[in-house]
Amino acid sequence: MVASLVAAVPALAQSIAALPDQTSRIRLSNRDVNHVVCVGGEIEDVKFSAEKGLAVERGGSDAWIKFLVLETEDAAWGGAKSRTYVTTPSEFFVSCNGAIYPLYAEPADIPAQTVTLVPGGAQRARANDALLGPLVEEERAVGIALAILQDRIPASFSEVAPSRERLILAGLPGASLDERRRLEVEGMRLSVSEYLVRASAGVAIDERDFLDAALGVDIFAITLDRLTLAPGETARLIVVRRSAQP
Repeated sequence: MVASLVAAVPALAQSIAALPDQTSRIRLSNRDVNHVVCVGGEIEDVKFSAEKGLAVERGGSDAWIKFLVLETEDAAWGGAKSRTYVTTPSEFFVSCNGAIYPLYAEPADIPAQTVTLVPGGAQRARANDALLGPLVEEERAVGIALAILQDRIPASFSEVAPSRERLILAGLPGASLDERRRLEVEGMRLSVSEYLVRASAGVAIDERDFLDAALGVDIFAITLDRLTLAPGETARLIVVRRSAQP
């Protein structure tokens, strides 16, 4: 049954994000198969009222929701079949990563939807503790920097909007810095930024050149992917900071 449901999901399903422990009001297709995805874990259970004309299946990190279509034959029209689509809202309580995601779903004549169950702060903190807790501080900093340089950012790191302001440090007047991304590592009291460093002329750079308050008041570690820049070249700079968040 799961295979048949998966095959029925349109390739262009629209996506909706839902957070744990708060009711998300969403619209789902009352004709096509809707997809629910648990980010970073498995869907342990889905509770719903079966009498409302629903079919729900789950496997691993995925679940599929289908509002059943009622087909009836009209004798007055030579047995022609008519279809009635569900219009009554339904509630779903999805267990994902040890948290409950309450979904209040309104069926509508729309394409199939994908509901992404996004980890909450407590879940991200637990995941970060499992990932980084056994390490000493220096190993944490190295692990975080490598994850960013290798573009293997854990799902438990929270994206924060980077600054749009271009920085020029007093100690490096020939180079400019643009913040590419910023992340919070919840539960570890750490945050991290990746900067692109561009040089207007050939220059040798060093991690110590970036120990500047403009990049943070409590810098914990600095990593560069290269130490020399020709005119127009770019280096990646990773700055790990201690932060006030719990």
